[in-house]
Amino acid sequence: MTVTQEAPVLTDAIAVEGVARSFGSVRAVDSASLTVRHGHVTALIGPNGCGKTTLMLMLSGLLRPDSGEIRIAGHDPRTDSAAVRAAIGWMPDQLGSWDNLTCLQTLTLMGEAYRIPRATARERGLSLLRRVHLEEFAERPARVLSRGQKQRLSLARALVHDPAVLLLDEPANGLDPRSRVELRDLVREFAAEGRAVLVSSHVLAELDEMVDDAVFMSKGRTLGDDAAAMVADARLKYRIDALDPEALQAALTSGQVDFEPTATGAVTRIDGEANAAQALAWLVGQGVQVHRFGPVGSALEQTYMAMNEERR
Repeated sequence: MTVTQEAPVLTDAIAVEGVARSFGSVRAVDSASLTVRHGHVTALIGPNGCGKTTLMLMLSGLLRPDSGEIRIAGHDPRTDSAAVRAAIGWMPDQLGSWDNLTCLQTLTLMGEAYRIPRATARERGLSLLRRVHLEEFAERPARVLSRGQKQRLSLARALVHDPAVLLLDEPANGLDPRSRVELRDLVREFAAEGRAVLVSSHVLAELDEMVDDAVFMSKGRTLGDDAAAMVADARLKYRIDALDPEALQAALTSGQVDFEPTATGAVTRIDGEANAAQALAWLVGQGVQVHRFGPVGSALEQTYMAMNEERR
């Protein structure tokens, strides 16, 4: 008789259900829920003071939730903190560093804190410094680093023990444009390696090119399916500009296409790239001289602005 073994079921790398945390009378996080899958990058988005950092601190095990459930790689931070610490790489908004230690000493010391042998920790530190483009600073003290360079050192420090889950709180703070592009590429590499990445950032246009999923927060709550529907709708919006906007609008009207007129053309909804290609070909066939055709902009930014109307 042949016994067939079923493949193991992989749990979500991060699973949060109904988590809440208060500081005195202030409800910082209120019934927040989210999941992050292995091999995916998920954005955590919301205005200042909405509870993002408090939630990240609870995920990292640095704060205990008042209620709700958290699982990191299947472990509960409240009852199995050692396993959670081993599973996560935590990059806080601001790096606390030992100014007199060199960058390599910093990473070696962090590796030893995770019980990695010193020689192995040093070798891994050098590899990580190359990966975040800080190799030339390996033997220089951390105090000479700029704000952006310290951010890159913080990212290397989060990776020193090869974690399965990365928590990145405002990782692009202080980075120049080239470093932001490199960060985006690195984050996608982390996901391709099978890591789960939760990233909090205000640079929404860049997040659009970096993430697979997004979780929006407002007043301590995650917005769930409503925000997901708003993102999906925003991704359908296309902006079409023509040399003769009136001719474009007349063509859309004759084709019974719903659109919002603009000074330079129109905004309409198109579902998918194949349909977009057909729509553009049809407009050109109608004799419309189109000089701009593409998505309106960042779907995450549009959703953020829509959910944050009350602040205007």
